[in-house]
Amino acid sequence: MDKLTVDLLKAVSEYVDGGYTGAFNIRENGGCAGRQSTDNILIEGKKDGSGLDIYIKAGTKGEKVFIPACVTRGNVSDLVYNDFHVGAEADVTIIAGCGVHTDDEGEAAHNGIHRFYLEKGAHVLYEEKHLGTGEGSGQKKIDPVTHVELAEDAVLEMNTIQLGGVDHSTRTTGGSLADRAKLLIHESIMTDGDEYAMTDFDVDMNGEDCAVDLISRSVAKGNSYQEYHSRIKGNNRCSGHSECDAILVGKGRVNAAPELYAGHLDASLIHEAAIGKVAGEQILKLRTLGLTEEEAEKKIIEGFLKG
Repeated sequence: MDKLTVDLLKAVSEYVDGGYTGAFNIRENGGCAGRQSTDNILIEGKKDGSGLDIYIKAGTKGEKVFIPACVTRGNVSDLVYNDFHVGAEADVTIIAGCGVHTDDEGEAAHNGIHRFYLEKGAHVLYEEKHLGTGEGSGQKKIDPVTHVELAEDAVLEMNTIQLGGVDHSTRTTGGSLADRAKLLIHESIMTDGDEYAMTDFDVDMNGEDCAVDLISRSVAKGNSYQEYHSRIKGNNRCSGHSECDAILVGKGRVNAAPELYAGHLDASLIHEAAIGKVAGEQILKLRTLGLTEEEAEKKIIEGFLKG
């Protein structure tokens, strides 16, 4: 791996000098730059070369899986399909950061199609950071697609962060939940300049007493534009919550459109959406502590995105 790849890995996926400990696969410019399995976690390349199958044994506890992907030059459009097969009662963390970089006119793009199949009682914490870097005029694009199938009592927690520098991003998440399954998603997005980001959730709550909690916090700066669309469909006795909070800075724009469908008498669904600028009294309070207006605004935004 070159130094740029290492720097991106450190920013998005907890990479340390000396490499990862445990199961990992590093993707660099569409190829494999390193792979390792463990006794409980098997990572295999798909036979057609399009991506990975990750098999996590039933009952596996406390292990981490790293599957970062980096594009470090223009004129690279990377597409990968990764399928996660998580055995019953397993409890693991999956870290899947992505960095794209270009210093020329060529586009640097990564499209990750991730599919999660969690068996009964499995629990996964999935963490993903996105970052765009480089001084080139070429577009930096990251368009992740996530599909989840949660069996009875399975829990998937997804924490996704777009750190900045990504010119175009379409984030699509969908799937279905069985009895007592839970899907918990917290996303944070920062856009600036002329950047565009779109989030699209579409979840079928088919199981009895299943639950969904979708929380999106975003900051649109410069002349950037963001869209948030969520559809929660309650097809059984269940509980669903969708929340979109956005801060506008400069000429930033946000369109939020949460949607609920109750197809069962005992479906309990709620959505919230709030868009506005940083409150003046918050800035004033921090300025009394010695911060400049710019420093105060930065502190407020940082705290807001952390939620």
